[in-house]
Amino acid sequence: MPTLEDVKGYAERATGLRRPGKGKASDLARLRKPHTVRSKDDGLVPNHPRWPLLIYRGAVDLDEGHDPAAVIEDLFEANGWGDTWRDGIYDYVHYHSRIHEVLGVARGKGRVRFGGKKGRIFTLKAGDIVVLPAGTGHQCLSADNDFLVVGAYPPAGTYDECTTVEDRPRALKTIPKVPVPRKDPVYGSGGPALKLWKKAK
Repeated sequence: MPTLEDVKGYAERATGLRRPGKGKASDLARLRKPHTVRSKDDGLVPNHPRWPLLIYRGAVDLDEGHDPAAVIEDLFEANGWGDTWRDGIYDYVHYHSRIHEVLGVARGKGRVRFGGKKGRIFTLKAGDIVVLPAGTGHQCLSADNDFLVVGAYPPAGTYDECTTVEDRPRALKTIPKVPVPRKDPVYGSGGPALKLWKKAK
């Protein structure tokens, strides 16, 4: 059953109300140097063998004229990252072995652990964007009641959700094969994600 946020998103797409549109969404991105985080394989979560997770703090100008979730959706889609969704982050450790993911905080704040049970905890708030290379463990530990995240994926790759030790053998083979995306989900073809990940090949 669709959530209230899903219904809002459908209505905004149908009417264009409170959406900047893909053409103007890039104007709302603020240039930020990424905070890079590397995590080792912890026995359950492989994490990525070469590429760091990237955190862009306050990377999106969420003005009052637009729905913040719509701004983030339009920005991601303008850069070729699609299949967007609006929700929170699962409260259990999981990762994707066949696709990268981007998470943009539209509202509220939450404490999220990246890298698995032994990973690092970050407080994310509205305007923050996190780019997760395939294999990166993530889990929401706590969040405000209004915590809202927009997620998206690059066109290359297939969505999967890994949570168990049984997922590991296949994941260890597929994670390194997921290609560098064509565009950074926030900054496009010249963005830091591409430069940092290509350099670490």
